[in-house]
Amino acid sequence: MEIVDLLVPEAVLPTLKPQGKKQLLQELAEQAAKLTGIPERRIFETLNERERLGSTGMGQGIAIPHGRIPGLAKITGVFARLETPIAYDAVDNQPVDLVFLLLAPDGSGADHLKALARVSRLLRNQATCEKLRATSKPEVLYALLTEPTNGGASSQAA
Repeated sequence: MEIVDLLVPEAVLPTLKPQGKKQLLQELAEQAAKLTGIPERRIFETLNERERLGSTGMGQGIAIPHGRIPGLAKITGVFARLETPIAYDAVDNQPVDLVFLLLAPDGSGADHLKALARVSRLLRNQATCEKLRATSKPEVLYALLTEPTNGGASSQAA
């Protein structure tokens, strides 16, 4: 499971300006709805339900909101770089500015967990996060997220 399998260029939001966590999740749900055809409200409700179980804020300014959506065709990601960090109830109580939304089909099982682990590994790389924070160009963000040195693209020929 590679980042390039989860993320399309249109799913990169380079300068999001939410006022808080709820607005952030709404904007991510809106973008995910455009990409998947799943109703925005259903995505937003799924994300909210997951946040009630515990914050998806990993610490160090990073959050990976996620959920399983019945009827979703494939695992889908949306990446957002926030112009200003927002309070997110992260494990370290620090505000969040890099967010990778991950939606999985209801029956995706281990693939959902593999995708979460893959995104988590990518965003735990401090050098990668510094580069992501240093640019607001969507094509550069997409390249950073999917570059082979980050394990974003498959290193094996198909």
